[in-house]
Amino acid sequence: MNSPVTEAEKSAATDVGAPNNDNDSNVGAPQNPQSESRESGSGAAPRRKRGGRRHNKAKPAAEGAAEATQQPAKAEQQGNARGANANAAAPRRQNNPALLQLQQFYPNLFGENPKPLKRGIFQDLEAAQPGVFAPADLKLALGIHTRSGRYLQAVSQGQPRHDLAGNVVEQMAPEHVFHALVEVFRRKKPRDGEDLTQKLRRRMEIAFEASGLTREAYLELVRGRDEATNALLDEALAEVAARSAKDEALLRAYEMSGAASVEAFADMYGMQARTVAQQLDRARRLKNGS
Repeated sequence: MNSPVTEAEKSAATDVGAPNNDNDSNVGAPQNPQSESRESGSGAAPRRKRGGRRHNKAKPAAEGAAEATQQPAKAEQQGNARGANANAAAPRRQNNPALLQLQQFYPNLFGENPKPLKRGIFQDLEAAQPGVFAPADLKLALGIHTRSGRYLQAVSQGQPRHDLAGNVVEQMAPEHVFHALVEVFRRKKPRDGEDLTQKLRRRMEIAFEASGLTREAYLELVRGRDEATNALLDEALAEVAARSAKDEALLRAYEMSGAASVEAFADMYGMQARTVAQQLDRARRLKNGS
């Protein structure tokens, strides 16, 4: 059975501008989960046989999110299927002739520390290297590259898009950052005692704050159909809202205190001056809409 294609993989596969043989009419456009229609089937759902196992009730957000971020461990219990696929992907990347050529031509873009590529890079490569790559080979190479862990890691960090000369041409869209982030954590195998769920939630908070969008606008872009991811996203945005409220309250208290400095104010309340300064800075940026 084929594994499901993630939002990050769909986005990475299409935004390079390669021709799509699957009649995807949205090449080069970000995949908006809100615009996707729900999966449907024909006819009534088959009746469950008597004595069959009942479906479990919906799990709490934290428990469901933990499963979502610990898929490799689950796959190991099911025959190491995902691990085998991952091991097979590495040689394919290393041995792909077109990708090796791209690494030689553009080491700063396709090397050990790849940079996110501008949308339409496929056409740019064809124009810059006429006759060097067969279209199908170039499309395959770009697909392998943009689905790699290192490339997705760069996207998840919010790095901007670059052209073939290495120039920044476009900021990474918030939805691409978010979907890459979720995919990076989906592939992670937790170390002993490591809580990937909480780490992912914190990264979601950072990605949201970096987007500069309102909560409603951000959710419109990034919310998908995975309930565990959506629940964790809601928790992350709620944490940001609570922290912002505390920062605003602290700013009001500071402005009304008449303290000569941040250090003096922090000392009055037994707080760390550095922490207070960070909170005041966040509150001022939020107040100014920046």
